[in-house]
Amino acid sequence: MQYKKILVTGAAGFIGFHVCRLLLEQGLRVVGLDNINDYYDPQLKYARLQALGLAQRDAKQWNSVVAVGDGAFRFIRMNIEDRAALPAFFAAEKCDAVIHLAAQAGVRHSLKHPEAYVDSNIVGFLNVLECCRQQAVQHLLYASSSSVYGENAKVPFAEDDCVDYPVSIYAATKKANELMAHSYSHLFQLPTTGLRFFTVYGPWGRPDMAPMLFASAIAEGREIHLFNHGEMSRDFTYIDDICQGIYLALQHPQLAENPYQILNVGNGKPVQLADFIAALESAMGKTTRKKMLPMQVGEVPRTWADTSKLAALGYASKTLVPVGVQRFVDWYRGYNANGGEDCSQ
Repeated sequence: MQYKKILVTGAAGFIGFHVCRLLLEQGLRVVGLDNINDYYDPQLKYARLQALGLAQRDAKQWNSVVAVGDGAFRFIRMNIEDRAALPAFFAAEKCDAVIHLAAQAGVRHSLKHPEAYVDSNIVGFLNVLECCRQQAVQHLLYASSSSVYGENAKVPFAEDDCVDYPVSIYAATKKANELMAHSYSHLFQLPTTGLRFFTVYGPWGRPDMAPMLFASAIAEGREIHLFNHGEMSRDFTYIDDICQGIYLALQHPQLAENPYQILNVGNGKPVQLADFIAALESAMGKTTRKKMLPMQVGEVPRTWADTSKLAALGYASKTLVPVGVQRFVDWYRGYNANGGEDCSQ
């Protein structure tokens, strides 16, 4: 597929930032959209935007930003839930493809604030689908999650496995996104690709995700909480490999009678949580105490991706955990040493 202009929603987020950077490196024009909410410290989001080439601003200046940038990367501050503004924005921009990564993330947060997940992940996604239909977008890619597999006993998780029993509101909204996309592909021949991401980590990661929480605890000498008494494994996937998968999927929409597809994007090699923490401790040159706790509500004991469908398109997860962890730690140290300012790598 030939694209010239791509819209990336959630552009100030962890994956969105890296995707924008990759697309710009490929010579594409990118329009980034994000509402810069306060789910976690907006300063990290502002620093990501500055790393994408936008001018440095203080917090007050960022708060007043609506649209900035006039080169290969432009940024728009907007809520995808805004049913009036979003269609006008889509009509004005006329992007060839949309990579929809804006969403309310986090399993644990969904236990206390389920309404935020309905607003962003259901209402917002419907608005994006409708705008893509109205503007005849060539391809819509959107973030699903490995969370949809719930407590499936069969491993590795494959795209055609049953995912009818989510164990968190977050997972339920992601499964709903897949159903909604299927409807639009079937009814309106809108090419859609759902991307089931598996435990993403790397530089510029979210503060609420395990790698950042663990690194902070190790750096500050605090104990680490290990749920399910440490009997947890995750398909940790380095951010560059995730972006490679997204870019490959972008080039390969499903163009059959019902142009709908789901793809796992993962490492394909699950790692015990204790081993991942050991890699972090090695990279940071420090160890810390661990506290064993029961399984937390909404969590699953393991994830493991079958990536054969994406591999058929040329995908290969190449980053070994010790290598990816060292890159993350190098960024973590640099970012914190610079007081949260841009230290991109």
